Amino acid sequence: MTNDLARRFLPQSLFGRTVLILLIGMLASHAISIWISSGVRKEAVREVGGFAAAQRIANLSRLIDDAPADWRPRIAQALSDQTFRVTLSPDPPTQINPSEQGAAATMMDAIAGQLPQWRGRQVRVSVAGPIGPAGFGDFAAGFPYGSGGGMGPMGGMMHDMMGSAYGGGLGAWRSLQAAVRLRDGQWLSFATALPQSGPPFSWSFVIALAVMGLLVLIVSAWAVRGVTAPMGTFAEAADRLGRDVTAPPLPETGPSEIRAAIRAFNRMQESVRRLVEGRTQMLAAISHDLRTPLTLLRLRAEEAENTDEREKALATIGEMDGMISSMLAFARDEMFAEPRRRVDLTTLVESVVDDMTDAGIDVRMEPSEPLPFECQPAAIKRVVANLLDNAIKYGKRADVTIVRLPDSVEIVVEDQGPGIPPDEVEKVFQPFYRIENSRNRETGGTGLGLAISQSIAQAHGGEITLANREGGGLRAAVRLPG
Repeated sequence: MTNDLARRFLPQSLFGRTVLILLIGMLASHAISIWISSGVRKEAVREVGGFAAAQRIANLSRLIDDAPADWRPRIAQALSDQTFRVTLSPDPPTQINPSEQGAAATMMDAIAGQLPQWRGRQVRVSVAGPIGPAGFGDFAAGFPYGSGGGMGPMGGMMHDMMGSAYGGGLGAWRSLQAAVRLRDGQWLSFATALPQSGPPFSWSFVIALAVMGLLVLIVSAWAVRGVTAPMGTFAEAADRLGRDVTAPPLPETGPSEIRAAIRAFNRMQESVRRLVEGRTQMLAAISHDLRTPLTLLRLRAEEAENTDEREKALATIGEMDGMISSMLAFARDEMFAEPRRRVDLTTLVESVVDDMTDAGIDVRMEPSEPLPFECQPAAIKRVVANLLDNAIKYGKRADVTIVRLPDSVEIVVEDQGPGIPPDEVEKVFQPFYRIENSRNRETGGTGLGLAISQSIAQAHGGEITLANREGGGLRAAVRLPG
């Protein structure tokens, strides 16, 4: 089940799978980068926001403390805005109850560190949160404004500030309340907000990562294509080797591993070529050595006085000579192939049919449209002739049809003979195998016709298939890529 799902959803090519692995790794690294960046951004926002607030509170405290007493309320009111409230009161703020001791202590130290020392100086800080924009009304509603006055409107103002100025995009915030005791004993109080965190991500950062990832993916795909392309070349070379052992060797290019593989492939091709050449030379030598004594036997048989024995001997010698000639033709056709050229396959088959029809053989062909095909014309004619010979020999009549398929073309030869036993269908393609036990030359042949025909078809990237017809007879189909 798992393998079926993998085959269905995963790319089937090495290039596709390698690119998919790179894409998954890049997405994972980008996700981790965004996560790390978000954490760093959050910490940076908190630190920068806290330092800026502490610095502002310290500066305003020094400014108001140095100002004349009658100016201070007006200065405090002038310095207040929707995001930062400043109030002046003679009484210490009772509502400052730190809820985050660590953050409050840090802020208190930061404010005190920027204030000069004066007698009676005190600093109080309360940090509460995190809260959303709506929560600022809760902590600010009772914060004093002016001398004993309430600060009820601050909640709405802070809510408006957070909603309009920041759009709620910064997420959670912390409320900051601080109070500094001035030299004259008054308390200067502040109310503002500290960012708890920055935005979860920055669109500019995400866009930069996306552009960078796209560029990396394009470069990686180009590099992977360069590495995997030789695999396709190997497949084509292996397929070509199956059809032609004399094909030129592959050029040794690419990375060192690819060059090593190409050298090994070229050595294998050379070994196969030498093996085939050696077999052909051996068969030629055997033929030469056998034909000399066969010639002597023929001469002696012709001098025999017994006519019946003489005819039998000559027939046996002729059969042996025919087998040797067929065997040499079989080996020669595998080794020495004619040049390929583009021809009309329909015209080629018609020429074989016409030759047999002119000789008085009952062969019929269905009309077919022209089919341009690159092949070895003499070899294809030999295949068709062999199939027609078998059809006439065993079925008395042959019907030829050319069928055009989406990715191939079929030359179909049908007869009305007895057919072939199912367990013999594959065996008849073996060299020298004959179904007829009598081995009569008139009916059984040498057993090389189908073997040679199959070899030629495979050299063209196709094959021959045999099947018994339902109404009787045999159907032989030569399927060629086209």
